[in-house]
Amino acid sequence: MAVQVRIPTPLRRITNGERIIEVRGGSLAQAIDELDRRFPGIRAKILDDRGEVLQFVNIFVNEQDIRFLSGLRTPLDEGAEVSIVPAMAGGSRPQIA
Repeated sequence: MAVQVRIPTPLRRITNGERIIEVRGGSLAQAIDELDRRFPGIRAKILDDRGEVLQFVNIFVNEQDIRFLSGLRTPLDEGAEVSIVPAMAGGSRPQIA
């Protein structure tokens, strides 16, 4: 099943600047495996040593958070869109007058 994976800016150095990569996989885990075969090292930026999604990474399949689906076992239909989104942190502190 061909699916599109949207790559966030911080990971594009691994994908040679590619923003959207088409991969095959019947599940999210299989798609990530293929992504790592094509772009070695990207898996380590998404998953921890136990194979779980890193704490500060969010993954969406067709705009649905995988935490509310089947996690890495989430099935991927033909044409599905996977978005890898690093958590944002920081900002400014409110000014006290």
